Amino acid sequence: MRKRVVVTGQGVITPVGLNVKDFWDSLIKGKSGIEDITTFDVEDIPTKIGATVKDFDPLQYMTKKEANKVAQFTQFALAAAHQAIEQSQLVINEHNAPRVGVIVGSGAGGLDIVEENYKKLNEIGPKRVSPHFVSAMMINSAAGEISIALGAKGPSFAVVTACATGSTAIGEALRTIQYGTADVVVAGGAEANFSRLDLASFANIHALSRRNNEPQKASRPFDTGRDGFVIGGGAGVVILEELEHALHRGANILAEVVGYGCTTDAYHITAPDPSGSGPAEAIRLALEDGNVLIEEVDYINAHGTSTPFNDQMEINAIRKIFGDHALKLSISSIKSMTGHLMGGAGAVELIATVQTLLHSKIPPTLNCDQPEDPELNFVPHVYQEKEVQAAISNSFGFGGHNVCIAVRKWKGE
Repeated sequence: MRKRVVVTGQGVITPVGLNVKDFWDSLIKGKSGIEDITTFDVEDIPTKIGATVKDFDPLQYMTKKEANKVAQFTQFALAAAHQAIEQSQLVINEHNAPRVGVIVGSGAGGLDIVEENYKKLNEIGPKRVSPHFVSAMMINSAAGEISIALGAKGPSFAVVTACATGSTAIGEALRTIQYGTADVVVAGGAEANFSRLDLASFANIHALSRRNNEPQKASRPFDTGRDGFVIGGGAGVVILEELEHALHRGANILAEVVGYGCTTDAYHITAPDPSGSGPAEAIRLALEDGNVLIEEVDYINAHGTSTPFNDQMEINAIRKIFGDHALKLSISSIKSMTGHLMGGAGAVELIATVQTLLHSKIPPTLNCDQPEDPELNFVPHVYQEKEVQAAISNSFGFGGHNVCIAVRKWKGE
């Protein structure tokens, strides 16, 4: 029989909260982290708003020397990992270290380090390029630094599937435990706060909202008035653990991760297949993998980016898989509050899904005034009370990557 896998710890660094409690409170209160950009000049860029992590102090989680040698995405990932380990109360020692893995990815990795050192190279000279440049900019540096910080000696690697990265990392962690390669995996995704270069690039492909006069109304998943996503940064990390291992040490189990589905559109490098066939298949595979019946699903934490193409495609996928049951589902996108955390989005959104199972509250989709599909419940404006037994979290990324994670409420069985 395949091993069962549970969540025993969670950690987040987001634009609406620097820990899980504050993050969840913000979601339920409908608090937006989207604001005017003031950290760099945006006068010549059409999009002037974003969602950044504010008031983050890396020295709460690492020494100044450690903080100075890593990129910001790794700082975020380390902080989230420390939070998750603390909640799980997992003690890693010489006996279990080889059975503890780390799978943490990022969409862009240390782009901030690349920009900073390229500028030094051109303006000052090669001697001013940091000796930590290579190790800091690598996308796998977050996984490596977490492994070092925690003493985890099991499988350790990074995955990159653009905006689906966090979910892919968690899905691969699930498989790693199911197949007996590790007993525990620290898994998730992280992205640094965006830069002027990031903003300009996404603006030039017309992916970003230009609702500059109303920042907190700019991210409008599934609303007919949406005009693009809002870029953000942050990290989410979960502790996945083999069930018997968790029970043996008396861990507090938060939820069970039961299914993982992933597909590829093979359609376009940035645009989704409008039919939604790839995401629909990912959802089907996750439900089949987790032995979850369509009628059992109560909630979908949607990818819901607020772009015209993505949201309609996701609606098509949901309709295709769930049929009439789609009308009974609660569907929401927390990107309406957090912005799009890119490589960190999937992990942060799975954590929100687990919180939904724990608290029987569905976080809202802000700004969904005129829903693209009026028959579906996108949980507009305010949270809804609902007992959730099973849920899925969707993530889709540039390159046509589609990922779905299925989770069940833990009942102590």
